[in-house]
Amino acid sequence: MTGERELGTMLRAWRDRLSPAAVGLPSRHPRRAKGLRREEVADLAGISVDYVVRLEQGRFTTPSPQVVAALARALQLTTAERDHLYRLAGLIPPDEGDISDHIPPGVHRVLSRLGDAAVAVFAADWQLIWWNHGWAALLGDPSSTPRPLRNFARETFPIDGDGPRLSQWPVTSLTGDYVEAAVVADLRRATGRFPGNHRLTGLIRALTAGNERFAELWASGAVGAHREDHKVVDHPSVGQIEVDCDVLTDGDTELKIVILTAAPETEDDGKMRLALLSGTPSVPERR
Repeated sequence: MTGERELGTMLRAWRDRLSPAAVGLPSRHPRRAKGLRREEVADLAGISVDYVVRLEQGRFTTPSPQVVAALARALQLTTAERDHLYRLAGLIPPDEGDISDHIPPGVHRVLSRLGDAAVAVFAADWQLIWWNHGWAALLGDPSSTPRPLRNFARETFPIDGDGPRLSQWPVTSLTGDYVEAAVVADLRRATGRFPGNHRLTGLIRALTAGNERFAELWASGAVGAHREDHKVVDHPSVGQIEVDCDVLTDGDTELKIVILTAAPETEDDGKMRLALLSGTPSVPERR
């Protein structure tokens, strides 16, 4: 199959597999198209229907990077599929130096089903990008913290005496030294995946200059990932709660899904359920 024909074939295949509901469009009956219509793809991508027709029929094979990016978004392609589309169009795929703050729809659906846990999602540089009601109820609502400071690495290695910003009351790690080393090793790993990302390099520069412990661990050169922890949350309404912290990583984007749970059928489990049912308490005054 020639490159010209393959470009059109792949665009049609990706269009056919995508339902109107998946892109927020009403489903009208009857529909002759198996998936999205060309008109719908064109509208989602912001290009003309005639342009989509010519691409699918192989009559135009050199779309611009802007058009390819728009089609990849409209067709909800994975990172690997997006890169394949770029190559079929004779283009170099986007620089992998971009850290994504986007949570895929499927991941969102899974997270919405974790109602009895405290869950948050962090980007590859440990920037907080999403949290559920359980997280706000257990640790306090992070929305009062300025967005650039909602970062777990900054929380772990405060700069200039900064206090906690992701938790509104005291949270103690029972494996503190391990967590510190794991976060630094995880950031080191991220620099290999996203070497040109300005947000990541700026964070590391600030932590190295502003926190001696971080600078010491960074100099060790360790590379790894942060996977788990055991914490004690000093909750203002129900008292101390011991929770397990598990970190799941999405392979394509390096998103980190952090899940806090208590051991089932324990006093801590009961306290955590009370905390989640009571909602987000008011923030106590820090001393």
